[in-house]
Amino acid sequence: MNSENFKIISVSSNFIKIEVIDPTLFENQFNIGSYIKIPYKNINTKYVVGIIENYNIKDKNFTESNGGKEDTPTSDPSFVLEVKLIGTISKNGINDIFERGGHGIPLPPNNGIELLNEGELNNIYSGKISPNNKFCFSKLVQNIQIDVPVNGNKFFNKHFAIVGSTGSGKSHTVAKILQEAINAKAGDFKGLNNSHVVIFDIHGEYKTAFPSANYIDINNLILPYWLLNSEELEELFIETETNDHNQRSAFQESITSNKKIKSNLYSELKGKLNYDSPTFFDLSEILIYFKNRNNEVKNKSNDIEWNDLEGSPFIFNEETNHKLFTGILKPLEKGTSTGTQNAKFINFISRLEIKLNDRRLDFLLGEAAKKISFFDTIKQFIGYPCKLENNGANIDKTESNVTIIDLGGIPFEVLSITVSLISRILFEYGYQATKLSRQKDECEVPLLLVYEEAHKYVPKSDLVKFRASKNAIERIAKEGRKYGVTLAIVSQRPSEISDTIFSQCNNFVTMRLTNPEDQNYVKRLLPDTLGNLTDSLSTLQSGEALIIGEAIALPSLVKINLCTPEPKSSDIKYFEIWKEAWNDANIENVIKLWQK
Repeated sequence: MNSENFKIISVSSNFIKIEVIDPTLFENQFNIGSYIKIPYKNINTKYVVGIIENYNIKDKNFTESNGGKEDTPTSDPSFVLEVKLIGTISKNGINDIFERGGHGIPLPPNNGIELLNEGELNNIYSGKISPNNKFCFSKLVQNIQIDVPVNGNKFFNKHFAIVGSTGSGKSHTVAKILQEAINAKAGDFKGLNNSHVVIFDIHGEYKTAFPSANYIDINNLILPYWLLNSEELEELFIETETNDHNQRSAFQESITSNKKIKSNLYSELKGKLNYDSPTFFDLSEILIYFKNRNNEVKNKSNDIEWNDLEGSPFIFNEETNHKLFTGILKPLEKGTSTGTQNAKFINFISRLEIKLNDRRLDFLLGEAAKKISFFDTIKQFIGYPCKLENNGANIDKTESNVTIIDLGGIPFEVLSITVSLISRILFEYGYQATKLSRQKDECEVPLLLVYEEAHKYVPKSDLVKFRASKNAIERIAKEGRKYGVTLAIVSQRPSEISDTIFSQCNNFVTMRLTNPEDQNYVKRLLPDTLGNLTDSLSTLQSGEALIIGEAIALPSLVKINLCTPEPKSSDIKYFEIWKEAWNDANIENVIKLWQK
């Protein structure tokens, strides 16, 4: 390439303009997005690097005086390239060393301009990433021969987001990233690597992409209610009423007491049990407790007096309240309800009975949820083998890098609580595991939690129905990285996601966004130095993305590599199916499945 055919005609702090004097000497050698290098003063080993963002066409014979009249002789135009400066590249005879920023064009500027060759591009993207940290899932849009690796440690140990409109290739991108992660190995060992990924899959897309994953859906999910914290318990069982403070107080008292009764822990720890302690309590006995409290009356001494199951009288207090869990008791035959909870828990009892009898909530409130151990609860979510029992059927969970939690069948009214409880369990596991680490920064089992359609769990909305999951995931966003628990936020509506979540993300894979509100929201999150790169968000093809963040050498437009196998996210071929012969749908089987 004849570098003398380039001429620098304008210089600013971040941009330069370069005139291509005779464009006929070039044929498909550069275009928008191409990288160029400019010699730095008289140093033949250092260059300023820029990316072509725009170009203008300049007619040499057009002047202000002639006004571009038709009778003016014409000639071939020249082109003026607008180049965004991104850094410098230094050659040391072995590798090219790329540094972002700190560029500048000294006076007078040199015209020895050239396009970066493939070797230089490879060094820009890979030069500062050690082979052990190199993680690649895409290629450069401008040159698909160039791999665009990211620093695997910086990509996964800090939260990242993948956003894009429907049809932009989000699910394929998620699948490709995770497939590359679980297949990576530091050595020749056989079997699984030590990756642990939990996917919250609301549309059932990822089962086909990870056939060896532990797949959990409404039919085999066992989630013990007794691990719910106080906020989640009250959101599930208590509605706001004029006397809800009485319900909350009695609810807390009953659960705390029942945990102490049911606990097999040694005495010194037993005394520390509280409302939020992750230990078993019997919800059926809580119901009995409230039915008894709902019938209480006072004697002449203002004591609440009962007869136990053997007919022996006792006064209700902290030492005797355990008897109210044993069965329906007989209150004092004559007494007053004044100053008691008599008849104040009718609505609460009715609501609790409805929840306990709702077969849709068996995964959370049923017998299997009572029997599962804390140990097996953790193991089923982080991919370790365990044996579970659900409705008389044995469920064997095998060792797997990926656990897919299909949320499609979870009733909407408990979706937030379900996501909150699982997320919080995994965060607490990471927190406690870090305490046992032998070294300060050691983590035996780092976890990645992938939230598909994240705007459904952590929206900007302050509605109570989103509070549980929002609080749990926001806590992970703010603290999880220190304990080996990171987030992958996937969404087609980034503008609807909690600002707290996105503000904690250090890397973004931004695909095509067609909604102007989403485009503007993402642009505000990204660095101002990206220039016109963000203007391409609405025109990206399926599978193309803009990668930005600490993990990549410089912001880049890439083509995501194909994943194998693919997630089940392809569009239904409406018109092709419509053109086929009439199909008698099996409506009866659909209804049977619906009614399960």
